[in-house]
Amino acid sequence: MNAVILCAGFATRMYPLTKNFPKPLLPVAGMPVLDYLVEQVAGLAGISAVHLVSNAKYFDHFSRWRANHSERGTYGSLTIEIYDDGCVDNENRLGAAGDLALALKMIGTPDKVLVSGGDNIYQFALAPLWSKFLQGNEHRIVALVEDQLENLQRTGVLEFGTDEGVLRLHEKPQQPPSHWVCPPLYFFQPSVWGELERFLESSANHDAPGYFIDFLCRNGKVKGFQVEGRRLDIGSIETYHRADLELRGHNTYHIP
Repeated sequence: MNAVILCAGFATRMYPLTKNFPKPLLPVAGMPVLDYLVEQVAGLAGISAVHLVSNAKYFDHFSRWRANHSERGTYGSLTIEIYDDGCVDNENRLGAAGDLALALKMIGTPDKVLVSGGDNIYQFALAPLWSKFLQGNEHRIVALVEDQLENLQRTGVLEFGTDEGVLRLHEKPQQPPSHWVCPPLYFFQPSVWGELERFLESSANHDAPGYFIDFLCRNGKVKGFQVEGRRLDIGSIETYHRADLELRGHNTYHIP
C-alpha cells in the first residue's frame, strides 16, 4: 500500500520565505515540516512507499531532501518517489486534484491509499485511524473541532449524518453547518482511482482538495474520524512562526 503527499503548491502567501524554497521543507523546531508527517507514515502497517508530488520549481529541493534521508537510512525500507508535475508558477498549477491524479497514475494498480497535504503537522496518532480504515470499506476523512467562526469560514467544514457518515464538505462557508473541520488527510479505498477521474471530467474546481471530498460525500460512502487532537497548519508566516515557537526545544518530537 502507498501514501501520497501533495507538495506542489507555491505558497505565495508566505513570500519571501517560500519564494525560492518549498513550504513543506521549512524547519519547525529544527525539523522540516514534511518530516513530522513522514515519520508517522513510515510506521503505518502495510505502507511500503511514499509518493510525493512537487512542482518543477521545487523538485530539486525535494530530491536533495530524499537523498539526505536515504544516506542516513532514516526511514528504513520505506521507498520515497518524487514526481514533477511540470508546473513552474502559481497561475498554471494543476491543483490538488490534478496532482493526486498524477500520483495515482504513477502508482498504477488501485489499492488502499493514504493522502495528505505536506504542510500540516498532525498532533495525533495516525496509526489507530489507519488500522480502523483498513478494516472497513468506506473512504475515511478526519474531523477536528474548531470553535472560532472566522477559522471555520476559511476552511472546509463537515456536515455529518448518522453512524459517522459525512453528507457534505462545505468549502469556506459563511454559515458553517458544524464545528468539525477537515484537514487535508484522507484514507481512500481503491475505488478512488475511478472516482477521481470522474470528478476531473465533471468539475472545474481542481485546486482545493475539499471539492473532491465533497464530490465523494455526495456520490458515495465517506465516514469521518472525529479526532480529539489538533494540527499545526503552516498556512501563513504567522502560523509558521507560531508552530516553531510551540515545538521549539522538542527536536525529537514524536507522536505518542
